[in-house]
Amino acid sequence: MAPMTTARIVIDAGAKGPVISPNIYGHFAEHLGRCVYEGLWVGEKSRIPNVRGIRKDVVAALRKMKLPVLRWPGGCFADEYHWMDGIGPRAKRPTIVNTHWGGVTENNHFGTHEFMDLCDQAGCAPYVCGNVGSGTVREMQQWVEYVTFGGKSPMADLRRKHGRKEPWKLPYFGVGNENWGCGGNMRPEYYADEYRRYQTYVRNFGDNRIFKIACGPNDDDRYWTEVLMREARGQMQGLSLHMYSLVGGWEDKGSATAFDESGWFKLLARGLRMGELVAAHAAIMDRFDPQKKVALVVDEWGSWYNVEKGTNPGFLYQQNTVRDALLAGVTLNIFNNHADRVRMANIAQLVNVLQAVVLTDGAKMLLTPTYHVFEMYAVHQGATQLPVAVEAPGIGPEGAKVPAVTASASVDAGGRIHLSLCHLDPGAAADVEVRIQGAGPATVSGRVLTAPAIQAHNTFAKPSTVKPAAFTGATVAAGVLRASLPPRSVVVLELF
Repeated sequence: MAPMTTARIVIDAGAKGPVISPNIYGHFAEHLGRCVYEGLWVGEKSRIPNVRGIRKDVVAALRKMKLPVLRWPGGCFADEYHWMDGIGPRAKRPTIVNTHWGGVTENNHFGTHEFMDLCDQAGCAPYVCGNVGSGTVREMQQWVEYVTFGGKSPMADLRRKHGRKEPWKLPYFGVGNENWGCGGNMRPEYYADEYRRYQTYVRNFGDNRIFKIACGPNDDDRYWTEVLMREARGQMQGLSLHMYSLVGGWEDKGSATAFDESGWFKLLARGLRMGELVAAHAAIMDRFDPQKKVALVVDEWGSWYNVEKGTNPGFLYQQNTVRDALLAGVTLNIFNNHADRVRMANIAQLVNVLQAVVLTDGAKMLLTPTYHVFEMYAVHQGATQLPVAVEAPGIGPEGAKVPAVTASASVDAGGRIHLSLCHLDPGAAADVEVRIQGAGPATVSGRVLTAPAIQAHNTFAKPSTVKPAAFTGATVAAGVLRASLPPRSVVVLELF
C-alpha cells in the first residue's frame, strides 16, 4: 500500500477577495466535428427530441451545470465565417467548406438566430467571436447592428424580415481569434492597430453594452501581451489567452485513455502551468493597468489528445477520463485564486470535441467526468473568493512533479464556505488538515468524484462509471476541518 499523503491548508475567511465571476465557468462551441451539428443542432425534423432544432437533452444538461457564457462560432472557424451566410431561410443559405476542420461541407443551418436561441434555452450569455482574419470592418459592424439595434436601419430591418422583431442582448464580443496564427499570422504590432480599427465599429446600440475582447497571447508569448496592453488597453475590456495541455508534442499528443502513471503526471504538470502563465501575463497587465480594468479571458483551454481511433482526425473527438476531471479541477482552482484578473474562461469544447463536458452518439448522450467537475464547482459562481494557503508535498517523476493537493475556496451570500480540493496522487489517500481563520463553521458536507482506475471514463454502454457521490470523510470542530481524500479525487465541501 502506498504511503498516505499529508497536506495542510489555511483559509482566511476574514480577508475576503474579489467576487468569482460566473463566467470563469464558461464554455466554447466551434463549428468543428460534431460539436454544433449533432451535438447541439439536429434540426426541427429530427427524431431526436429538440426545441426548434436544438437538442433538449443537451440543453437540460447545460442548465443543470449552470452554464454562464458560451463562445461561438470559433476558434479558427471564426476568421473564415461570414455571418450573412447563416441567416434567412435555411434552404436558401449557401453551403461552405470548413477548411480548418476536416474539409467538410456545412449547410449553414446553425447561424446567428440559432445560436442566440441556444443561449436563451440554456440560460447563458452569448459571446460572439468576429472575423478579423478574412472579414471586413463593415461586416463586423453590420453583425453587431443586426443583433443589437432596436431602431430602424438596414440591418435591424433585415433581422425583422428573418423573424426576430426585438434585438438581442449581446454582452461579449471577440475582435478576432488567434490572429497570431490561423486568424491571419499577424505580428502583435499589426494586430494591435487592426484591433483598434475594428473595435471602433463594434458599437453600443440602445442599452446594450458590449465587453470587447482582444486576441491575446498564445501560451507564454509575453511580448504579445506587452504590445497589446501598451497599444490598445484603452479600447478593450478583455484580453484573451489560449493554452492547451498535452502529454506529448503536437505531432503525438498521447492517448486520452491508454496511459500509465507517467502520462497521468505529464498531463497534470502541463495543466498546472496555467498558474504560471496567468501570473506572468497578469503581471504584465498590472504594469499597464494597475486598477485591473482589463480582464484576462482564458477563452480556450483544456486537454488535447490524439483523436479516438476510427474517427475523422479533423474532428478532434476524444474520450474523457478521471485524469481530465483532475485537470479541470486544478485549472478552475487556479482561475478562482486569480479572480481579480481572470474574469472569464471557456474550456474547449462543449460537445464531442477535445475536453467536452457532453458526448453524443446519435440520440444517445453521456456526461463526462469533466462535466461533473463543472457541476460540482458551480457553487463558486458569484461567490466571494477566500485566500487559501496550501502546504502539500510534491509527487510524481522528475520533470513532471505536481503538488499532491490544490485548493480554492469561496463564501456565498448565505455565509456558506465552499472548499474545492483536488487530490492528484493516483495511488495513495491523503489526510488534509484545514484551519479556518475568521470563521467557525459547525457542519460539513460534501461530494466526491473519483474512480477505481486513472483511465476510468464513461461510455455509452456504461455512462455512469465516473460520477459524483456523497463524501463522508470530513469532520469539523473548533475551526479545524479534517478530511481523508481518496486517491485521484475531486472533493467539494460545504461548511456552515
